[in-house]
Amino acid sequence: MALNFPLRQKFAAQARAAGGWLTLPSTVIARTIALTKGISWILIDAEHGLISDQHFYDLTNTVASSGASPLIRIPADEPWMIKRALDAGAHGIMVPMANSAEIVRKVVEAAKYPPVGIRGYGPMFTHAAGALNATYKASANDAIIVSVQIEHPDAVAQIEEIVKEGIDATFIGPYDLAVSMGVEVGGVEHEAAIAKILEVTRKAGKIAGIFCLTGEQAEKRFAQGFQMVSVTTDIDTLFDGFAAALGKVSSL
Repeated sequence: MALNFPLRQKFAAQARAAGGWLTLPSTVIARTIALTKGISWILIDAEHGLISDQHFYDLTNTVASSGASPLIRIPADEPWMIKRALDAGAHGIMVPMANSAEIVRKVVEAAKYPPVGIRGYGPMFTHAAGALNATYKASANDAIIVSVQIEHPDAVAQIEEIVKEGIDATFIGPYDLAVSMGVEVGGVEHEAAIAKILEVTRKAGKIAGIFCLTGEQAEKRFAQGFQMVSVTTDIDTLFDGFAAALGKVSSL
């Protein structure tokens, strides 16, 4: 039985894959986002979000049962964190600050079962992936989506080597990239780095992704050739929605 992930289907069809960003450990919010027309993946943010691995199982199953792929961003490139995320049924992982080919190689190894990698065996709770135990293991190495974040000048400098590793996607963190480069978001140097990552990633036959906060930003990045783009986050949507509503009320 092959594992059938919505985001994999988008990749195979070379179609735009629009995603949402979940920072709050709420299955209600997760399901609401996943049921939004056009969403094919949700990033469950255990790096900067208020989410820890105790929330992983419920969130991955909520997202998957709503027709989207749950990806988990772990806090660091630690094999045990990767194992916990995948054993909770995530369709893939995102790893921040993947600043060298060596780091990326270790990430890939941690995400794959032997003989390809070193992932320990224990897929008893991978319901969100659609299979358990031996049935899950048979397809996991090919199905699991491994994405790494390019958000530092060191990663940009090594991007040609990084994309040679067994990843599926690079995913740019534009705000961290600007901060680490010491440049303005959207400036000439910043956009040049983004363009380089996009070009090298696509030339290597890998998926190019980038974080965006608005639909306008997402449309721009899709038009540039990015294939996996976030459109907003849960907390930003809440803030912007309340601010917009309150902005129509006078004398506050």
